[in-house]
Amino acid sequence: MYRSKWFIQIVLTMVLALAVPIVIAGNQQGEEQAGQQQARADIPRAVVDQYDRAQNAGDVIGDLNRTPETGIPKYLMDRAYGIAVFPHVVKAAFIVGGSWGKGLLSVRRDGRWESPIYVELTGGSFGFQIGGEATDLVLVFTDRKGVDSLLSAKLKLGADASVAAGPVGREAEASTDIKLNASIYAYSRSRGLFAGIALDGAVMSLDNSSNRKVYGMEGKEVLDSAPRISPVTTPFLAALRQYSPAVTK
Repeated sequence: MYRSKWFIQIVLTMVLALAVPIVIAGNQQGEEQAGQQQARADIPRAVVDQYDRAQNAGDVIGDLNRTPETGIPKYLMDRAYGIAVFPHVVKAAFIVGGSWGKGLLSVRRDGRWESPIYVELTGGSFGFQIGGEATDLVLVFTDRKGVDSLLSAKLKLGADASVAAGPVGREAEASTDIKLNASIYAYSRSRGLFAGIALDGAVMSLDNSSNRKVYGMEGKEVLDSAPRISPVTTPFLAALRQYSPAVTK
């Protein structure tokens, strides 16, 4: 009888030891979701779509942080001049190789990520990795050449700025030459996995309809003037600053 009680006590202790972290994590996740819902409720209805886009882009950045083995190498993010995230890019069935997506772009100013602008992506061939599914697309800019082309008119990937499939994960961190030869490194994510992707011919342009709604100015003016951070874009910017903190040169 004594041994039975002792055994039951051990089992209960083990169950509690396993259950407590799960409950705490669940509570934290619930609080985070509640905070996100409250933040969304405080956003004016006219810019809820823009807020949702920023939230989705921030989630992509957060996933990068949680999957270092299959994510974008830290050394590349730390050297990035800018980063654009397009959540849920879709392939247009009526255009061969066509695609369409809306996202955000942030660039570094004095090593610190600044107010994101809204951008669009159309056309191009994304290859077999996307197929007919929606996917997340991340573009890492290693210099300002591509951003300058975007601000002057539009950016055609592969023509106005060289683009290459990006290295992935910790193995790339250890084995890839630190010298970055491409202006832009491209990544896609489908089914939770990030992979470098060949991406030529797609056209990236400013979504100035969204920029005017959020900032009251066009994208070029936002980057030139560095306005006060908008709560509409905070989810993306906060995630970006968390994953890739300020760089001191």
